[in-house]
Amino acid sequence: MKIYIGSDHAGFDLKERIKRLFEGKFEIVDVGTDSSESVDYPDFAHPVAEGVLKETDGVGVLICGTGNGMAMTANKHAGIRAALCWSPEIAALAKQHNNANILVLPARFISYETAVETVNAFFNAVFEGGRHQRRIEKINL
Repeated sequence: MKIYIGSDHAGFDLKERIKRLFEGKFEIVDVGTDSSESVDYPDFAHPVAEGVLKETDGVGVLICGTGNGMAMTANKHAGIRAALCWSPEIAALAKQHNNANILVLPARFISYETAVETVNAFFNAVFEGGRHQRRIEKINL
């Protein structure tokens, strides 16, 4: 599986730590940013969304201060279901019920320990299909 990951300046430190969780397990495509100097979150959300869409089983992780900007931007792409998650339970449900393909983390509002648990919950969860598939098919306009 290929994982696309990106952050703005507020999420840079957490992104670098989260990447280490994937090393040796997945192919990682880091679209940036490469420092904690101020940048614009759409410059990283769009490439992650585009990468996820071009892969059969593409998955993404986006990180910014609140997660809102990244989620709003990524969700502009038809076929992207970016879920802002701050707990393992929410992350698991985002995958199980919404078949989320991008996990968005709020770096300024989540501890590293909770972020790790949230990432693990997201990547270990499986989409349940059934009535949830019917609902997902109604998302895109």
